[in-house]
Amino acid sequence: MSLSVTLAHRFGAFDLDIAFDAPAGVTAIFGRSGAGKTTLVNAVAGLLRPDTARITVDGVVFDDVKTHLPAHKRRVGYVFQDARLFPHLSVADNLDYARRFGARTRDRARVIEMLGIGALLTRRPATLSGGERQRVALGRALLSDPRVLLMDEPLAALDGPRKAEILPYLDRLKSEAGMPILYVSHAVDEVARLADHMVLLADGRIARQGPIFDVMADPAAIPLLGVREAGAVLRARVEAHGDDGLSTLRVAAGTLQLLGVSAPVGSDVRLRVLAQDVLLSLDTPRGLSAQNILPVTIKDIRAGGGPGAAVVLDAGGDVLLARVTARAVASMGLQTGQTLFAVIKATSVGQTAISGGVSAAPAPRP
Repeated sequence: MSLSVTLAHRFGAFDLDIAFDAPAGVTAIFGRSGAGKTTLVNAVAGLLRPDTARITVDGVVFDDVKTHLPAHKRRVGYVFQDARLFPHLSVADNLDYARRFGARTRDRARVIEMLGIGALLTRRPATLSGGERQRVALGRALLSDPRVLLMDEPLAALDGPRKAEILPYLDRLKSEAGMPILYVSHAVDEVARLADHMVLLADGRIARQGPIFDVMADPAAIPLLGVREAGAVLRARVEAHGDDGLSTLRVAAGTLQLLGVSAPVGSDVRLRVLAQDVLLSLDTPRGLSAQNILPVTIKDIRAGGGPGAAVVLDAGGDVLLARVTARAVASMGLQTGQTLFAVIKATSVGQTAISGGVSAAPAPRP
């Protein structure tokens, strides 16, 4: 199942003109305020009729030159920044509201189990935490049996602990939903953890798009992501958990010892490694407190607009980014094709940068 979007729309002086395909899984729509993110998802939902568009989901036409399918006929699940639950209804009744639309209802018990909301069914929205409300809103969207799921800044209103509460459920959803999910956000950590593909918007145009591993590690994307947010996303497998709180993870170039890994041994996870947390050494490092040392080869060096430079590294087939000064590039004699070592502190990869992982025995599909 895939979503195809081509649309152009003008709001006064703002002009949105984009085209992309979103396969099953999470496609992040990322950009600064005013880039066109919400306009895009509202057009897919049918809440906005674009000036020109062709929007289809697996051959079902939402919009084209002759068609504008009404929102209530599109079977689109929409989760907003605020949960928008019916305050006078219980959680159970909010979930069952999805049946009013006449769509084939998904297995209610499995959706409730997947989102961990069984204990909330008799409660009213006013008694729930922000994370609980968003989980219920997500359950209601799934129970409408959508062709595509839209999530517009779903965690933006939550504080750190509430985000940490709901992220594992979103990890599970993306591996089980089997539908295109457009995830709108301006939080790089959420996107790096959840997305399979990424569409970077800037001033109503697509600046970069592609698999998350490619886009995040593209030095050309640094101005759009922000210098402090630049980094790479790596695939890893959990090999062991130590009694000292450190876990051993296997990546393409070797192993890493990291803190805060809760996924079971054998799980595949992803890691976000910030460019500013990668040190470079010409020789095998010795006598360092940092124990994560990977052999790498320089693929590219991109000078920034200031005193910095982004060094693109091949780490056993994965791509790492290191942010160093232009002076360091000159003094170390760094050049394309050179082999050296990347050093990563165990404490630099925070818990929110490590996905929850998918166990060897997948949970039931909702």
